[in-house]
Amino acid sequence: MTELKGIVRIGDADIIGSKTLYYALRKVTGVSFMMANAICIASGIARDVKVGSLSDEQMKKIESLVRSPQGVPNWLFNRRKDVETGINKHLISSGLKYQTEYDIKMMKKSKTFKGLRHSMGQPVRGQKTRSHFRTGKALGVQKPKKGKKG
Repeated sequence: MTELKGIVRIGDADIIGSKTLYYALRKVTGVSFMMANAICIASGIARDVKVGSLSDEQMKKIESLVRSPQGVPNWLFNRRKDVETGINKHLISSGLKYQTEYDIKMMKKSKTFKGLRHSMGQPVRGQKTRSHFRTGKALGVQKPKKGKKG
């Protein structure tokens, strides 16, 4: 029986070695449950294998599939038909966060409807604002400070 590694690094995320491969891949930012399943199938490694027990070759294979998935359908990628390049990409961790921020900045700059909603701090995807959209505005009930009434 091989010894489990305590912490394994996959795609800029530290993962506990006792987790199974499928759930460990889910901890990487930008990898959904469908993408994690597709990576398990493309790598040929079972989903229920503990990550800490994988060999270095298997870890390199999984790392390369997470960074640039080959053998995975394009519709699973999180950036299909990129605006600037027109190619299908799959972004993870800080690259995904940077690209999302850049997209929001471009929407604000071009003054699209979504960009204006972002800049006003309003809900962007068609939610109602009358009864539910109250995050960050209400202070709740405040007690009067001692010595002051009202």
